[in-house]
Amino acid sequence: MPHPAPLTLYEFFAGGGMARIGLGEAFACAFANDFDPLKAATWRANFTDAGRFHEGDVWALGAGDLPGRADLAWASSPCQDFSLAGGRAGLAGGRSSAFFGFWRLVEALAAEDRAPRSLVIENVGGLLTSHGGADFRALCAALAAQGYAFGALEVDAARFLPQSRPRVFVIATREPPPADLAGESPFQTRAVRAAAVGLPPDLAARWIWWRAPEPPARNTDLAALLEPDEAVAWRTPAQTARLIALMGPLHRARLEAQAAGGGRAVGAVYRRTRMEDGRRTQRAEVRFDGLAGCLRTPRGGSSRQTLVVTGGGQVRSRLLSAREAARLMGLPDSYRLPPGATAAHHVTGDGVAVPVVRWLAQEILRPLLQRKTVLAAE
Repeated sequence: MPHPAPLTLYEFFAGGGMARIGLGEAFACAFANDFDPLKAATWRANFTDAGRFHEGDVWALGAGDLPGRADLAWASSPCQDFSLAGGRAGLAGGRSSAFFGFWRLVEALAAEDRAPRSLVIENVGGLLTSHGGADFRALCAALAAQGYAFGALEVDAARFLPQSRPRVFVIATREPPPADLAGESPFQTRAVRAAAVGLPPDLAARWIWWRAPEPPARNTDLAALLEPDEAVAWRTPAQTARLIALMGPLHRARLEAQAAGGGRAVGAVYRRTRMEDGRRTQRAEVRFDGLAGCLRTPRGGSSRQTLVVTGGGQVRSRLLSAREAARLMGLPDSYRLPPGATAAHHVTGDGVAVPVVRWLAQEILRPLLQRKTVLAAE
C-alpha cells in the first residue's frame, strides 16, 4: 500500500500552532489564522512556512483567501461567553462571535463545493451545557445544515500530561465514517451523553459515537517536568508565609501533612476568590496529586500558578516558569516561546494540549481521512 499523501489542514484560531504540532506530519498546513500579534509571531517563529499564516480578524477573510479544499479544518475559537443560540443576536462585538467569522467561511466554501471534509471544534466543557444546551444544539444544527455528521468527546489532558485541562472536541465529517470508528469510549462523558440525548430527532440522526480507546497510563507527574531547583528564582520566606496564610484550614492541613512527611513533595497552588460568610475572600488552594491546575492566560496575579515544594524541613514557593508551562502543554523544549514570562504564558495558557490532539489524530482523524486518500491513490 502506498504511503498516503499529507492531508491538508486549515488551522483557525491557531495560537502558537499547538493543534498543528499534535496533528503531526500526516497533515500539511495550507492556511492558518489568528488575530493576536503575539501568537502570530510565535507561530511564525516555530514553522518554516510562515507565508501560510494570515494575521488578522477572521471576519476580514473571504473564501478566496483559503487555498484548495482542506481535509480538516481545526477551530479552537475563544471560549469566553461562548454562545451560539438566539439567531446570533447579541454576539456582535463579543469575543466568541469569532466562531461565526469561522463559520461563515465554511458556508462560503460549501457554496463553492470546497467545504472541508472534516472539522474539529475545540472548546471548554461549558459548550455542552450553556443556555440549557441550546448553544450546543445550535452548533449541531449549523453543522447539519452544511451536510456534516458529528459527535463529541470530552478529554482531560490529565490522561496524557500532569495538567488538569478538560476540553470538548466536536468532530464532524461530510463523509460516512467507517464502522470501526464508532463505539464506546471513555471520553463519552456524562456531559457528552446528556448533550446527545438533548438533541432533536433530526440532529440525533446525524450523531456519531466516536470510538477513542483508553490511552496508556500517564507515566509523568508535575515534579518530573520542573526545572532544577538551582535554575529558578524562589520567593522569600516572608512571601511564602503570606501565601500559606491565604490557605484555609483544609489546604493548610494538606500542606502541613506533606511537610511532616520529610520527603520532597511538589504541590500546585492557585489563588481564588471564594465567598465565605457572605464576603469575597482570597484563598490559596494547593493540590499534591501530581497534577498542575489548568493553565490560564495571565490576566492578573491569581491566574499564574504557584508551586510549593516541601522537603529538608522547609517549605518553599515560586511561580511556574514559562518553559514548565510549555511542557505541561506537551510542547518540546525546542519550541520557541516569546521572550518574557507574561507573553509566554499567554501563548501556552490559550493553547490546546498537544498529546490530546495527537491521540485524536491517531485514533480518529487519520483513520477517517487517510482511508479515502489511500484508496484514491490505488
